[in-house]
Amino acid sequence: MWFQHDGAPAHFSRTARDYLNEVFPGRWVGRGGPVSWPPRSPDMNPLDFYVWGHMKSEVYGTEIPNREELWRRVEASAARVRNNPGVMERVRQSLMRRAAACIEQGGRNFEHLL
Repeated sequence: MWFQHDGAPAHFSRTARDYLNEVFPGRWVGRGGPVSWPPRSPDMNPLDFYVWGHMKSEVYGTEIPNREELWRRVEASAARVRNNPGVMERVRQSLMRRAAACIEQGGRNFEHLL
């Protein structure tokens, strides 16, 4: 298993990097890690290009009256993603198309080609 993070300041602390080096030795992607985060490339992260947007559209589709309802909607949306193998297969296929487009563009921006 690999761990990937985006290099946000909180993720770049010595404590965070030491933890990742201990738990995922040589197997984590991020600023200061064994594998650098590709510059300006959230396009390659399935969480960024699909999961968060999909879940946000489900969770915030209607007004949320309170914190408990927000929590319930987040859990329900995550369960729908997790329990639907077809969703993750489509994410895998999309990732393969994105990887091919990234390679074809020499690592430059490719979102406009998809």
